[in-house]
Amino acid sequence: MHSSKWALVDYIRRCNNWRSFKQIHAQLLTTGLVYNDLITNSLVDYFGKTIADVDYACDLLKHLDWRSSSFPFNTLISGYAGSDVPRAAVLVYRRLVRDGFVPDTFTFPPVLKSCTKSLGMGEGRQFHAVIFNMGFSSHVYVQNSLVHMYGVCGDCKGAAIMFDEMLVRDAVSWTCLLSGFVKTGLFDEAIALFLRMDVEPNVATFVSILVSCGRKGYLNLGKGIHGLSFKRPVDTPLLLGNALMDMYVKCERLCEAKQTFDELSERDVVSWTCIISGLVQCERPKGSLELFCEMQQSGIQPDKLILTSVLSACSSLGALDYGRWVHEYIDRRGIKWDIQIGTAMIDMYAKCGCIKKALQTFNEMPSRNIVTWNALLSGLAMNGHGHKALGQFKEMIRSNIRPNEVTFLAILTACGHSGLVDEGRTYFHQMMREPYNVFPRLEHYGCMVDLLCRAGLLDEAQRLIKSMPMQPDVLIWGALLGACKTIGNFELSHDILDRLLELESEDSGVYVLLSNIYATNKRWSDVTKVRRLMKEKGIRKAPGSSVIEVNGKAHEFLAGDTSHPQIEDTHLLLSLLANQVYFERSLYPHF
Repeated sequence: MHSSKWALVDYIRRCNNWRSFKQIHAQLLTTGLVYNDLITNSLVDYFGKTIADVDYACDLLKHLDWRSSSFPFNTLISGYAGSDVPRAAVLVYRRLVRDGFVPDTFTFPPVLKSCTKSLGMGEGRQFHAVIFNMGFSSHVYVQNSLVHMYGVCGDCKGAAIMFDEMLVRDAVSWTCLLSGFVKTGLFDEAIALFLRMDVEPNVATFVSILVSCGRKGYLNLGKGIHGLSFKRPVDTPLLLGNALMDMYVKCERLCEAKQTFDELSERDVVSWTCIISGLVQCERPKGSLELFCEMQQSGIQPDKLILTSVLSACSSLGALDYGRWVHEYIDRRGIKWDIQIGTAMIDMYAKCGCIKKALQTFNEMPSRNIVTWNALLSGLAMNGHGHKALGQFKEMIRSNIRPNEVTFLAILTACGHSGLVDEGRTYFHQMMREPYNVFPRLEHYGCMVDLLCRAGLLDEAQRLIKSMPMQPDVLIWGALLGACKTIGNFELSHDILDRLLELESEDSGVYVLLSNIYATNKRWSDVTKVRRLMKEKGIRKAPGSSVIEVNGKAHEFLAGDTSHPQIEDTHLLLSLLANQVYFERSLYPHF
């Protein structure tokens, strides 16, 4: 019998289907081993892990005397609470209580955890009342669960009231309230709570407060937390390291984020996701692709978030071959497409000039949201497919997708790049009326000014600028200035210089354009005035740059920069090409 008991325990642990378990259960009933405590505990563990039928599980435990031990019942509830269907824990609790089980202090924390995971605020309040009536509301373990439930479900006021009523608080108590503030976006309140903590913080405390520092951009406080964590070693340094990296990335301090990443003794997919996506967000796409290659060499498999970030990096660099490789990798690995990956793929193909592939990807997507449509419309606009963009916009409206500010920005850009003046006017006025009611921002006015300037309608552009409810920025004046250069309106360009002085702009491009206009018309005194103004303001012309992809690797070249390792080979090839062009022109002077 002893050997049979251990054999059945092993069978239960290795059981992987419901039919086999019923056969084991029948064997337990015939041998009488179903009443053995070890067997009972194994059965409870099995139900908690496999999420079996609730009624079947409760019926199986009916033979137990709940007065002798509540452990199996609480274990069963806890197993369901930690599963993918936490609501089942509440059903198990109700069924067990109906059958005579009397809960204790260890019953309610997993039940409250179930309410927390399923955001069941109503049920959570009901259980709070039961806890109070049964006299368990003074236990720290139960109180912490209540604070956590209220905080995660969005009732931070209720969580704070529960917290204030506690006579004894531990690190978990403080962290439960602090994490509730963070989850509901009350970052300043979370920081204020942390600063008045009177107990030793744990790793969850550090993680929550670092999230607050990152979201608010409080770099100095974040650095202070970093230093504090050194003095209090934690059991999970990887979790803390990931939180530190996220904080530094949100504060746009990539050097510190990379240093933290390099100092990690181990890295998981969250670590790589944080640093790679951070580089993309801070406009360092080349570095993100280099790290992505390093991650693959380390054996970590990329997830959807990393792949989405890598596709964004490919979009910024125009790295089409790399983007295609990511597309093939997703299909090869059988990674399920979602809206985020599909949208990033459309954006990548569009920005790399492959409109046909972008449209194909868009048409193959099973579901789309407004961001997906905006990515397609923006791609069509920037590639000069104005009429096609307007056609897709009408299709979007027919699909009952409501356009937003980004949508109309893409449409106005499409009209500007394709010279569709009448259509641009129509959509600009249409966006402000029913049913859209989208108030134009500075960017929308900029698109319209650019559209009118490209069409040579400077008078209308000036009238639009004067009607703006906000002050025009340097880009709007730059668009008007470019039109001045095209048609030779130098008096207006001189007026724009006065406007730029009022703006105190530091955009070098507009000043260089203005200087070139004056130089073209030999107004050297005005050229000198503009150059002197740039020098006084400390404005330097940004060097021109170009990016080219070779064998899946992006190479960036800056004007005047000789640091590239293959700069000599590049200059040699350019010289050969220049000589070839000169030779062909000498042979065919009429072409």
